[in-house]
Amino acid sequence: MKTAAIIVAAGRGTRVGGDLPKQWRALAGRRVIDWTIASFENTPDIAHIVVVLHPDDIEMLTPTPNVTVVAGGATRAASVCNGLEALTSHAIDQVLIHDAARCCINSEHITEIIHKLRLSACPGVAPALPVSDALWHGVDGKVSGTQDREGLYRAQTPQAFDYLAILAAHRVYEGDTAADDVQVARTAGLDIEIVDGLESNLKITYAEDFLRAKKTLKDQMDIRVGSGFDVHRFGPGDHVMLCGVPIPHEQGLQGHSDADVGLHTITDAIYGALAEGDIGQHFPPTDPQWKGAESHIFLRHAVQLAAVKGFKINNIDITMMCERPKIGPHADVMRQKLSDIIGIDVSRISVKATTTERLGFTGREEGIAAQAVTTLVSL
Repeated sequence: MKTAAIIVAAGRGTRVGGDLPKQWRALAGRRVIDWTIASFENTPDIAHIVVVLHPDDIEMLTPTPNVTVVAGGATRAASVCNGLEALTSHAIDQVLIHDAARCCINSEHITEIIHKLRLSACPGVAPALPVSDALWHGVDGKVSGTQDREGLYRAQTPQAFDYLAILAAHRVYEGDTAADDVQVARTAGLDIEIVDGLESNLKITYAEDFLRAKKTLKDQMDIRVGSGFDVHRFGPGDHVMLCGVPIPHEQGLQGHSDADVGLHTITDAIYGALAEGDIGQHFPPTDPQWKGAESHIFLRHAVQLAAVKGFKINNIDITMMCERPKIGPHADVMRQKLSDIIGIDVSRISVKATTTERLGFTGREEGIAAQAVTTLVSL
């Protein structure tokens, strides 16, 4: 089953106040919409994402191969319909429709909703929370009556649907307004199953909601640890490249690129923390375009990929294993070079070296091995 997501962000969000619509406001170091998109990008079951923006905001988000940006319509239903139409060429089976203002959604809950839809006998499922507070009617600021809360729910998103069913429902919907896509679906006669929502999946509506969202996002911080290991043999040359620094030596390191065993190892550690394979998958040694390439290209790609997936590099620890050249005299220069490439303070980078007591291929000075560990923290 191929699943896509539509993130609706075409509204103006006037109730929250401020000079910017709420989806573009800063929250815990990122924009609200960036948090929302990252949660769907980090969900393996999501094959493609469509972000629906106000026509005036199109330039505020850069499309990627997995993220399409389309302009919204005059109503929420029209905006969602535009998003659904943008998926017609993607062979989608299921679609999740989500409000950008619910930026505390997490990938685990998204995955659970997808699986609930796949198991449901209904063409749609929607998360909700039972109403637990007493409900009143009010007139002129005074209580005018009460409302039985039995069978009442607080609706949330993402709401998940059979793609063709909800597309057909939106195409024929004639109402001026729709509270959500469940209303559109029910107008078309579709049954929708209620599934468990989350209290943490709050919607930013008022100014005070930013504080609640910030606390929730901090509580959901994702910490990843990755390890890398690489080896390169010695061959003809008059220097070796280690952590981006040329070091004079009577031999060079051999490899398809510049054979920088330090940068390769750190790159693999970052890919590992992201569960994104290894350097050979992203830059195949069989591809001639990478022959002799400077290895900082690979490391910068890994760092950028981490940022796209919502992570920052917290620290790097690398140990190189060799008899010669001696690493200690060059360690601080290497740390500074790594700081420049990765974009973190040099105090978060450790470069160490050890010998293998003349044992093994490194002890025989046949090559250099390196091992690295990195920690990634969600933004």
